[in-house]
This record gives sequence, structure tokens and C-alpha cells, in this order.
Amino acid sequence: MIGALARKLFGSANDRRIKSYQPRVNAINALEPELVKLSDEALRARTAEFKQQLADGKTLDDILVPAFATVREAAKRTLGQRHFDVQLIGGMVLHEGDIAEMKTGEGKTLVATLAVYLNALAGKGVHVVTVNDYLAKRDAEWMGQIYGFLGLTTGVIVHGLDDEQRKAAYACDITYGTNNEYGFDYLRDNMKYRLEDMVQRPHYFAIVDEVDSILIDEARTPLIISGPLDDRSEFYNTIDAYIPKLDKSDYEVDEKQRTVTMTEAGMEKMEQMIREAGLLKGDSLYDIENVSTVHHINQGLRAHTLFTRDKDYIVRDGEVVIIDEFTGRMMPGRRYSEGLHQALEAKEHQPIQPENQTLASITFQNYFRMYEKLGGMTGTAATEADEFFDIYKLEVREIPTNVPVARLDEDDEVYRTANEKYAAILAEIERANARLQPVLVGTASIEKSETLAEYLKKNGYKQIDFGNQKALDKLYAAARTGKPAKMFAVLNARFHEQEAYIVAEAGIPGAITIATNMAGRGTDIKLGGSLEMRIAQETAGIEDEAEKQARIAQIKADIEKFREIVLKAEETIEIEPAKGGKPAKTITKPGGLYIIGSERHESRRIDNQLRGRSGRQGDPGRSKFFLSLEDDLMRIFGSDRLDSMLQRLGLKEGEAIIHPWINKALEKAQQKVEARNFDIRKNLLKFDNVQNDQRKVIFDQRIDLMRDEDVAETVADMRHALVSDMVAKHVPEGVYPEQWDVAGLKEELNRVLALDLPVDEWAKEEGIADEEISERIEKRVDEHMAAKVAQWGPDVMRYVEKTVLLQTLDHLWREHLIMLDHLRQVVGLRGYGQRDPLNEYKAEAFNLFETMIAHLREAVTAQLMRVEIVPPEQQQPELPMMEAHKLNPDTGEDEVPLATMAFSPPTAPADRDPNNPATWGKVGRNENCPCGSGKKFKHCHGRFA
Repeated sequence: MIGALARKLFGSANDRRIKSYQPRVNAINALEPELVKLSDEALRARTAEFKQQLADGKTLDDILVPAFATVREAAKRTLGQRHFDVQLIGGMVLHEGDIAEMKTGEGKTLVATLAVYLNALAGKGVHVVTVNDYLAKRDAEWMGQIYGFLGLTTGVIVHGLDDEQRKAAYACDITYGTNNEYGFDYLRDNMKYRLEDMVQRPHYFAIVDEVDSILIDEARTPLIISGPLDDRSEFYNTIDAYIPKLDKSDYEVDEKQRTVTMTEAGMEKMEQMIREAGLLKGDSLYDIENVSTVHHINQGLRAHTLFTRDKDYIVRDGEVVIIDEFTGRMMPGRRYSEGLHQALEAKEHQPIQPENQTLASITFQNYFRMYEKLGGMTGTAATEADEFFDIYKLEVREIPTNVPVARLDEDDEVYRTANEKYAAILAEIERANARLQPVLVGTASIEKSETLAEYLKKNGYKQIDFGNQKALDKLYAAARTGKPAKMFAVLNARFHEQEAYIVAEAGIPGAITIATNMAGRGTDIKLGGSLEMRIAQETAGIEDEAEKQARIAQIKADIEKFREIVLKAEETIEIEPAKGGKPAKTITKPGGLYIIGSERHESRRIDNQLRGRSGRQGDPGRSKFFLSLEDDLMRIFGSDRLDSMLQRLGLKEGEAIIHPWINKALEKAQQKVEARNFDIRKNLLKFDNVQNDQRKVIFDQRIDLMRDEDVAETVADMRHALVSDMVAKHVPEGVYPEQWDVAGLKEELNRVLALDLPVDEWAKEEGIADEEISERIEKRVDEHMAAKVAQWGPDVMRYVEKTVLLQTLDHLWREHLIMLDHLRQVVGLRGYGQRDPLNEYKAEAFNLFETMIAHLREAVTAQLMRVEIVPPEQQQPELPMMEAHKLNPDTGEDEVPLATMAFSPPTAPADRDPNNPATWGKVGRNENCPCGSGKKFKHCHGRFA
């Protein structure tokens, strides 16, 4: 109470912070008359002036006011849009590395240009992160006009680009792209073998659009680059046949924790079926030989009980495609790990893709924390402010709207059953449609959106395709006559390609759009329809300019008329007089876009995002949620008592509870779920930080190795350390010679270093110590390597050393990632022994890392001691000159080659004869072809390699 009073008197911390930006806003406004008078060339020249000022020692903060004023003027001249004062404040928040929370329709895309331009002047590259390829391309082209006008370059990273195109895009002053593309490019860069092949620059500044979706909703999902493992796809089909034979009593499902566990009876039943099929090894399913079988059974059970088609995934063109639980968007190319995706493919009787091995991985949490400065923008971040600050050190700043919000947010209506709820939604849609008020219905899954679509179809509504202009013309014609067309569109993952167009047309009078939770984010719903979309669609084939302009004028008039219809689509309700003779009361509910929520989400943010689609830029609007006790949130989080209470109160079928207390109770339930999800993400991050610290060490080491022209010293240090370890193991310090394991040392030297040294003779010498034995072995090993250098030349040997070192490091790192994954799965069991799983994981992971480094020394040294290089003139066509093998440290035997590469000495360009490819030696794929064509090698002779 005291806090509320203090906020009224002094304002909140957020209010005070927003006020602190006002002096700079006033200074920017004061520069406007001066900049208006400048020519385009003079305005563009300010970019060079700013860069010079930075070179002379000024900071970005010093030039913020003139730079923002310059961007505002450039936006007016290129886009016809002028930044509002609140947008200037949003730009300052982004520049400071915080999150700007701005309502839908407040122009976040334009706001970003201010901070992007200012920070791009530093010349280090600015990344703008979007949620999908469409928005990345749209924003790069749209806002790129401002940057291009001011002399800066803009690139865009989308799926399907090659390395050369990606490198060019990252080299631009400003780069737009999706979070997935940035993350995967980082991982791919750290699998390259030459610095010049890496595409990204150091991570300087990024602005994340829809920051809550990327840094919160997707934070639990790691990006993984994987390679194929042994194919066991048929075994998934075999196991899948037995899962439907289990009864519900054979397993226990916990929907809150998303887990399923076999009961003892269920395990016995499954064991019997597996035994009868001849798939059981040994006597029991619990025997060590059946670990893989149990894993397949568990994943098959999860696929059948926890994952629902058209909610968690869809089947499309023979593929199981994951559906994002928060946005309802498809995620092609993403696959569940640990065999779960294969289990889903078996369940749906689709072709099963081979399992993959993790080659490199990173979470969005750790990727975005690499940037020196990070900013974000979204319409809904305040509810997750604690998490943003705790994990990313980002503060949330609520930016006031340019015009006050005029949307009416009504109390929820709660029904006992889903059928009653859908009937109420249908009745509400019919009332809104009769007065031509556009309706956007938010659903939690594809399955729910299609259920609602079926309800509408049964009641005389027709589903239309927004890609079909004839269907749209019917909707426009109905709006002009003032009669509802009774037509609706469905936007979910099945109609992903038409997303922006469907959302843009959701504001037409009488339009009914059913959409999964936040499909269409980034596209405004404008009352009356989208002018840009209609012009693009309806003037595409018109070549005559006069005819085209006439059509555009007609569209503009159409949209203006439609907007008026939507604004006037108010609902007037008369409330009957209460007992006591009070007069009847009339309530008018606003027109504009009507948001209907078909159920509450686990997160308040998602509900707020749905509501935020209505009431943009001061437009009127309305929102209301319809719930039932059968909804997932209500069902999972304890609606049994509420159901029995409603029955005792005599709630009749079709009646609803409407009361602010219900809203508060639901909000508390959502807060509990949010807190639990935050704890899950925080705990996952603690575990991932262990791997992330090791990842940084390995990736930094790789870059240092690639940067070094000569790694001979590094290789020699590894060689000497290995020898010291071997001697210390077999000839311990301070131990009598009679206790030395000389035979073991001799055998290990032969196994690892391929050297037969007379260590047994040395050990018999009077007074010899372990240090001298170590020195003699090191000398022989160094002589062996020196002979190879003398034989093939230092350039060739340095090239071989570097390649073997990088290849071996990569191979062992991949094996290490698998070990960490396995450790993470089982370390939780140590909690039963009163030991902290996180501390146990840290200790075990550190030991595994040290073991990996020891194996690296041994494997690199062993390969280089054995390597033989065949000169080009002796090489048979199509045969490699050298094979790099991984040596098994336990058996000493060669395993499958790590990689097979042709090692030829790098030849100086001056020694190359354009007419004789035999003199070219090793040619970089991005070098000019030695033949003199002027093309790059990979596009010329390298094409045939």
C-alpha cells in the first residue's frame, strides 16, 4: 500500500528512467529544422563526419543526438515515416543494451534503425535478429533504404546461402538474419580449418526482435550440428509395434513434468513381449546388454503418450515436422534428439531418418551472451523481467505508447466443458460478424484451431484461402454491401507460407481469422486491411501506369471506407434493471479488431501478445478469453475442486462464471507455471555453462591454431608432455630401478610412437635417473620428427602438423560432447545419494576434459610419428597421399580413419605454371585459379576436384 502511494507521488523506477531521456529527445527535436534544409548529399555526408569524430576519440554517446536526428530525417525522405518522440526513447534504450517493451503497432522495426545506425558507425558490424526468414528479408529491404541513403551497407542471412554469400552479408555494416542462422553460422565457423573460410566477425552488438520469443521461449532448445551414426532405423519400427499393446495401467504419465514412467507390471509385460519376439539378450530387460532396447522402449512410450499430432508436430511430405509450442510455427530442419524424433516417425509410419551424433552445439542463452552489447524489443517482456536480468543482465524498460491504448480487455468467461466453451465462442463470433467487426481467434494448437474451424463450417461458414484473390474479392464485396460474408481463414503451421498475408488482411470488415498463438508476429493488423499487401497483390500484372494508379486510388478509397465500417462496429448492450427499480443501463463496447482467446496459455506473456494484436496506435479494440475446465492449464493445475464447487452452486449448462477474482486466480496459476519454467531454464543453463566454458576454450584454441602459421612448437610441447607422462607412469620418481616397469615403457613407446628404443639397456646403466631416460626418449623422438622435416621440407611438414592437430581436436571434442550428454542424463541419480548433481557434473566434466586433452596429445603425436607423405609424382590417381588415423589409446590399434585427405605441399604462386596443373600444388578454393581465367579456383579447375 505504501509502495503504491509512493509510485503515485514520485512515479515508478521505470517512469523516472523514461523521464531521464527527455532532454536528449528535446535536443534531437531542436536539430530538426536545421537538418530539413540540408540536401540529400549533405545529409549523407554526416555519416563520414560521425565516423571521423569517433576516430578522433569521441564516443557513441557523444554523437547520439545528431546521429538520431540524422536517421529521423533520412527516414522521412526514404520511407515517408518520422520517428515519434517515444520511438526516439526506444532507440536510446536499445543503444544502452536494454530491452524496449513497446506495444504492438508502435513501430519497433523503425525504432531499431536509430540504435543500429549509431552503433554501425563503429565499423564492427551490427546484427538485427528476427524470428523468421520473411521478416529478415522484409526488414532488410525496408529499413535498408534508410541505411543505404546514409551510405551504410546492409546484408541479410537466410537459409540456403553459401559461405561466400554469408561472408559478404556479415561484412556489411548491418546484417539482418534469424536467430537460428546466426547460431548455426557460429558453430559452422568453429568447424572450419582456415580463418579465411570463417564467415562471422567478432560479436559486437545485436538487437533481438521479439526478444521474449528468442531468449525465453527458445532458450531451452540447443542448436545442434550433427552427423550420421550407425543406422538402427528398423529397430524403432520393431519396438513401436509393441507400444500400443500396453494398457494405461502399464505406465504413469505426469503432464506437469512432461514425463512418462513404466510401472513394474508394464516392464514385465514388455519384457515378455520382447522375449517372445527373440529380441531379449540375457535373462532380463535390466541386463546391461539391453540398455539400448530399454532406451528405444522409453522413447517410443514418450512418442505415444506425451506428443500429439497437430499439436506438438505435424506430418508433411513424409516428414515429422516439429511445431513451436509458443508460436505455432513449423520448425523444418529441427529434430528431437536422443532418438525421440525417430520414435515419432515410427509412430506415424513415416520413413525413419538415421540417428545423428552431435558435432557441435550451443544454446541461444550462451550464444547471445557472447555479444559485447545486446539489446532487445518486444511487446511483452515485463512479466519475465527477472529472468532477463538474471541470465542476460538486460533491464526491461516499458516505453509509453504514442497514443493511449483504447482497447477494452474484458473479464474471462469460464465454462464447465469444452463444448460449452466452443458454443459460446461461436455465438460471440456470429454477433461480431453480424455487425462486420473483424475477429481474430487465438488457439493453443493446430488441433484446436481445426476443431474450431469445424464448428464454424457446421454453422454455415466457409473457409477461404487468402492466396486466392477471387475468395478475397468476395470478402471485399460483402464488406462494401454491409452484409457479412460468413467466411473465415485459418492460420497455423499448415498455412505457414501465407502467414504475413493472412494476418495483414485480418482487419477487413467481417473477416474471421483463426490463428495459433502468435502466428504472424511482426506484421501489423490494420483496421480496414493492409494497403501495401493489397497494392502488391492486385497491381502485380498491370503494366499501364495510368491504370495502375487508378487501381491504387480505388484500393485506398476501399480501405478508408472499410476502416470506417470497422471503427463503427460497436456493440450496445442493455442490462436489465436490478430489483429496487433502478433504471436500465446501456453499455457500449468498442469496435475495432475483436480478439477472442480460446484458452489461457501457461505464460501470461503469450496471452498479452494475443491481446496486443488489437488496439494499435490508439485504435479502438476489444479482447476476451473463453475458458473451460477441460483446458490444459485448468485440467493439469487442479480444476477438480472448482468443477465440484460449480456443480454445487448449480451452474447450468451453457452458463459461465465471469468475475475479476477468476482472472486473478488464473494469473496466479500462470505465475506459478512461469516460475517453474524459469527454474527449469535456469537449472539447464547452470549445466550448459559447464559445457560452454569448455567450448570457449576449445574454440579459442582452434582459432589460435588456425591463426598460427607454424604450430611446430605446440606439437613439440605435446610430444614432450606425452613422453614425460609415459616415463612418469612406468618409471616413477623416487622409486628404485628394480621397481621400474621398463618392459611396459618399451611396449608403450612402440605402440604409441612406433619407436623401438633400448630403454631396458638404459635402465641397467649405473646411476641413471628417470629425468635422463625422459631426455633420451625426447631426443630420439625429436630426431625422428626432424628427419621427416628434412625429408619433405618444413612447409609441407608444418601444413601436415596443423591439419592433423585440428582434425584430431575436432574428433575428440565430438566424442567429448557425447560423453557429456550421457553424463548429464545419469548424474541426476546422484541426488539420491545426497550429492548435488550440478557439483558432481562439474567435477566429472572437468575430469573428462582433462582426459580429452591427454588423449589429444597422444593421438596427435602418434599420427605424426607414423605419417608418410607420397610426393605428387608418385601418387596414383584418385588415391590420397596421407591418411590421418585415430589411434585407440587402449589397444594401440588403428581405428577407422579420422579423415582421409590429400596432403600436397603449398606452392608459391610464382612457381606455378598456368599450363601445367602439376605445378599448382595446394590451391585455396577462394584463390584465383592459377590457369589465369580470372575465376576463383572453386568455380574453375576446382570444380572438378
